[in-house]
Amino acid sequence: MKTWPMDLGSKLEVVTPFLGKYRPFVGRCCQRCTPKSWESFFHKHLTSLGFCNVIRITEKNTRYRGWLVRRLCYFLTVCDWKFCNGTPGDLQERIFHSKRVQDIVSQKVSQGKGDAAGVSVAQWMKDIHRILCQIQSSLSPFLLRVCNWALLKLLNWMFLSVILHKGQLEMVRRAAKMADVPVVFLSSHKSELDGLLLPLLLVSQGLGLPRVTWEYKTHTSKHRALLTCLGGVFLPPAVEQVSGSKMGVFSRAVLASYLEDLLLSRQQLLIFLEEPFSGVPQLSACGREWLALVFSALQTGIVPDVIMVPVGLSYDVAPISICRGQVNPNQARSLWMLLWSICQAACQGLGCVRVDFAQPFSLQEYIANSAFRQSCSGKYLEELLLPEILGKCPTILDCEKLEYRSSGSYGAVALNVKQQTLVDNLSLHSLSTAVSCSAIMAVGITSALLLHKHREGVFLSQLMQDFVWLTEEILLRNYDVGFSGQVRNVVLHTLFLLRHCVSLHRLSLGDVLVAPRRTEAAVTELSQHSAALLPVFIQEAVGACAINALLAELLPYLGSLEQLRDAVLDQEELHNKTVLLVQLLPRDVVLRQPCQSVYYYCQVVVDKLIQDGLLVAEEVPSDRLVCDTARKNFTKKLLWKSTDDFEDSDSDYNEEAAKQCFKISHLEHCMDVFVFLCCLLGPLLKTLRIAVGFLGELERPQAESQYMEKLQKFLVRKANEDCSFDCANKSLAAVSISIYKELGVLRELPGQREPILHLSETFIAKENQEKLGKFIEQFIWQSAC
Repeated sequence: MKTWPMDLGSKLEVVTPFLGKYRPFVGRCCQRCTPKSWESFFHKHLTSLGFCNVIRITEKNTRYRGWLVRRLCYFLTVCDWKFCNGTPGDLQERIFHSKRVQDIVSQKVSQGKGDAAGVSVAQWMKDIHRILCQIQSSLSPFLLRVCNWALLKLLNWMFLSVILHKGQLEMVRRAAKMADVPVVFLSSHKSELDGLLLPLLLVSQGLGLPRVTWEYKTHTSKHRALLTCLGGVFLPPAVEQVSGSKMGVFSRAVLASYLEDLLLSRQQLLIFLEEPFSGVPQLSACGREWLALVFSALQTGIVPDVIMVPVGLSYDVAPISICRGQVNPNQARSLWMLLWSICQAACQGLGCVRVDFAQPFSLQEYIANSAFRQSCSGKYLEELLLPEILGKCPTILDCEKLEYRSSGSYGAVALNVKQQTLVDNLSLHSLSTAVSCSAIMAVGITSALLLHKHREGVFLSQLMQDFVWLTEEILLRNYDVGFSGQVRNVVLHTLFLLRHCVSLHRLSLGDVLVAPRRTEAAVTELSQHSAALLPVFIQEAVGACAINALLAELLPYLGSLEQLRDAVLDQEELHNKTVLLVQLLPRDVVLRQPCQSVYYYCQVVVDKLIQDGLLVAEEVPSDRLVCDTARKNFTKKLLWKSTDDFEDSDSDYNEEAAKQCFKISHLEHCMDVFVFLCCLLGPLLKTLRIAVGFLGELERPQAESQYMEKLQKFLVRKANEDCSFDCANKSLAAVSISIYKELGVLRELPGQREPILHLSETFIAKENQEKLGKFIEQFIWQSAC
């Protein structure tokens, strides 16, 4: 940013503009999996309809005008909202006469003796009523209007605005009318407030009140009772029982029949696909169960089709204190805890909220295309990476990784292997779309710069320049940002929201020094905000960590850090390192869509590094650019190369010349970008490395929750020793446990309530634990290297 004096005595502020006249349209559905939806549910003019502030209610939102209306506009607006019909009175009879329940009833009655069949009908109805009370309750229109009025007031105290794109809203309306089928919203999950905010938004825009899925065990009974009156639905606790138990089978049948009736009545459903308060994209087990129920209803022909709408949520600062580590995420949230957290947030002022709807797509079309291409070939992660880690003969790394299934998980509906794979792929596809359409907020950009680029401090002028650079890089990658205005005002606003994490020092030169605090609370909060940028740069971050692994191998032979800049990297070796890291990390973390192969994903990683200027092609003696991959792939298929007659012939083709090599760019800013990308993936990789040191403390088998709690304490203890507070994150600990179960480091046995973990025989040896630690450490950027 510069200021130029003008003849009139005023100053003209020159601000670097964002790329393009319009912001990118985010959240397009997959053209390969849903080509018809790609064409049908999108209109070019929708991108120019602008934005609206949902919580700004004036007299124009009512049917009346006047002085009194302006003071009662919130109440009058809520009174005009139309809510869906409540639970039908004959719902129990419908469920009892459904095919799923009747199959169980007929089976039990045939096993009864005497007049057991006559007295069992009343008992079945009683059991259905009890299970339905656990799932949902009748809607209370009065309570809905009172709570929405109070929520509107709270949202105006808490946030400056809740922004919604009018074009996205119109797109959802047209898709719902065109298809004339039920609509299911698949949302990311950033805060406990999401389940209240999204229904209010949908009702206020005339889309109707959806049924919101909540997790049963994370709420107290009084809190569940209030949520069910407001449209919440829960998985009954008996669903998690073993598949052979009587109550488990009957609860699953009632739940499936309830959802089928819900879809038949064309009521909307809101499913949270993401684990709440996670630092990285992570699929929710509860969301997958609800999605499996929707999939089953379509497969059985109950509904002809379902319109799926991914939803992205973005906060400047998430309002619930649990996001800042003040409350245990596994602790059951009470109503008073929620109200107290909201009141705290209302007093602080937490910036803005952005809600984005991705392009709707047809579930029927997705299943048809995915089932046609689906292949069950592949290997588990243990078969793919364990030989490489232990130094044995490596396997084919480009093989697809099969999904690992926990021995203690029981689905809400019975699905075969192919159907389970389809549901997993659908969950991953929808989560990837929801994350990609989520706007990047200014607080996330500033936090990432302070934590990963300017940890020692930065001048405000330089911070604004880097803010503009990173914003344009985000827009270049077809992600949107959730802010607008002059750069200086936006950056100062983010520093105000991060006032507990930074310290400002005014200098005599007229500039301001911005220094991030090094306390545990400050580093943890900055890390949680900066995690929003990981999905944007995930492919470049994976590639940068793979390059770091190659440089770490070359360092002992070159002897100096300066010579690393001139090191030549072979493309095949870089590809292999990239595949190793992509296979190690979960698919939901790297956001690799199911329709993308590992080989294709890794090729895109290298291509993006070249586009960003981090890698420069190194020329070979054949006087052709080594980045030209077309000739190499083409010559492998030439018939004359396979004949013996031309083995000794003089040919211009040389196998050595066909190899592609790269160098790291010598431009000054490229090294800073390289370190920044490595640091984005650093917290997860560091957590994996620290968790290796905890393996030796697993002396006996123990429950997974107990192991998680001990691992979390171990991470906190290590963080206090080396100030790596960004690794002391419970969600990252959960990801590391999941990876080590897939890798065969931890073995899982079924338990009464949860799985039991124990160390595998292979990794009881300290030598193998050290090999695992070195394998992970090669991808981590070391400031001393």
